[in-house]
Amino acid sequence: MSEDGPTAAVDVLLVEDNSGDVTLVERAFDERDLPGTLHTARTGSDALDWLNQRGEYADAPMPAIVLLDLNLPATSGHDVLREIKSTPELRQLPVVVLTSSQATADLEEAYEQHANACLIKPVDPEEFADRIETLTDFWISTAVLPSSSSSQ
Repeated sequence: MSEDGPTAAVDVLLVEDNSGDVTLVERAFDERDLPGTLHTARTGSDALDWLNQRGEYADAPMPAIVLLDLNLPATSGHDVLREIKSTPELRQLPVVVLTSSQATADLEEAYEQHANACLIKPVDPEEFADRIETLTDFWISTAVLPSSSSSQ
């Protein structure tokens, strides 16, 4: 729990183009009553617009954490991660990579780009929900996150 108050007010941005995976994460949040409010961006470009509060996302809430798929069309998850971690106003934002890839190179590149954690998506829906619950418990309920209004 942070000094700012209860964790229920935490916004989480899921960057995922796969509708099935979006549904699994939404279901985990709903059925397991996970803390936080889940928002979804379907493309890397939309995620960057959201985080930089541009265009239709000008009034979007700044998330406390980003759950980022690597395999996105056009602007890849690696590109999104690189921009987040190279932008002074965003670099403290925790980014957890969610990927189906078990390729060592993908995981190494994500950590080289300063991902805070990587999670390989399980095929089993219940195991997937278990991992989302564990991840959420740590990043939202246990870890102390930087304030979204922190100075540069």
